[in-house]
Amino acid sequence: MTAILFIATVLIWGSTWIAIKMQVGFSEVLTAVFWRFALAAVVTVLGMAALGRLRLPRMRELPWLAALGFCLFCANFVCFYHASRFVPSGLVSVLFATATLFNAVNARLIYGERITTRMILAGACGALGVLLLFRDELAHGLGAQGGLAVGLGLCGTLLFSLGNMISRRNSAAGMPVVWANAWGMSFGTAFLAVAVLASGSSFVPPADAAWLGAALYLAIIGSVAGFAAYLGLVARIGPSRAAYTTVIFPVVALTLSWLFEGYHWTPVAVLGLGLVMAGNVILFARAPARRARAVRAGLSGRGSG
Repeated sequence: MTAILFIATVLIWGSTWIAIKMQVGFSEVLTAVFWRFALAAVVTVLGMAALGRLRLPRMRELPWLAALGFCLFCANFVCFYHASRFVPSGLVSVLFATATLFNAVNARLIYGERITTRMILAGACGALGVLLLFRDELAHGLGAQGGLAVGLGLCGTLLFSLGNMISRRNSAAGMPVVWANAWGMSFGTAFLAVAVLASGSSFVPPADAAWLGAALYLAIIGSVAGFAAYLGLVARIGPSRAAYTTVIFPVVALTLSWLFEGYHWTPVAVLGLGLVMAGNVILFARAPARRARAVRAGLSGRGSG
C-alpha cells in the first residue's frame, strides 16, 4: 500500500502542471484557480461531513485557517498559473521542487531550526540546477516574460512553503490536517472569489471540453486525491521520507512537457534537473538515519531498564 501511495502522489502531482497549462491559455487565471479550489473545497467539506469529522472552527483558529488558505490554496497557485503562461509547465514544476529548500530556511527563521552544512550544499545544488535548466533562456535573455515567470514561480513556492509552516503550527495546536485543509480550501476559495470580483474577471468558465476536464482533474485528482495520497504516505512513512516525492515529480512534469508542449531536452537540461533532484536528496538523506539512531537508542534504553 505504501508503494501505491508513493507512486500515486508522484504521478498525480507530476501531471497537474500540464493540466494547468491546458487552462491558462483559455481563461483568466483567477477564473481557473477559483474553480479548482471551489470544487475541491466542496468535495473535501462534504467528505468530512459524511464521515462525521467536520466541525466549525473556533474563533481563535479562524486567522490561522485563513492564512493557510491564502498561502496554500490561493495566492501561491495564482503565481504558478501565471508563470505557466510564459514558460513550459515542466520548468514551473522544477521551481516548485525548491520548496524543500525554502522550508529549511523558513523553519530556521520561524521555528529556530539549525541550518546545517547539508542544507547549504543542497541549496547550492538546487540553485545551480535551476540556472542550468534555464540556461538557454538566460543566454538569449529571459526578457520581461521569462524573468517574470521565474519570479512568479519562486514567489509561489515561497508562499507554499509559508503554508507548510502554518500547517505545522496548526497541527501543533491540535488541528487535524485534513480538517484544516478542508477549511483552508474554503477560505482560499473565498479569497479567490473576492479577487475575481475586484479584478473584473469572470466567474463563468469557458465552454471548452479540455478546460473543463482539466478543472475537474485538478480539483478532484490533483487537490483532493493528491493530498489524500500524500497525507496517507506521511502517516505511513513520516513527512521526511514522504517528501522524496518532490524529488521525482519534476521528471514526470518535464516528460509530459516534452511530449505535449515541445520542451526540448538537452544534456545541460538533464544535468540541471539532476542537480535539483540531488539537492533534495542531500537535504533529506539524513532524516532516516537520524530516526534509525533514535529508535536504536530507545530500544537500548528499554533494555537497560
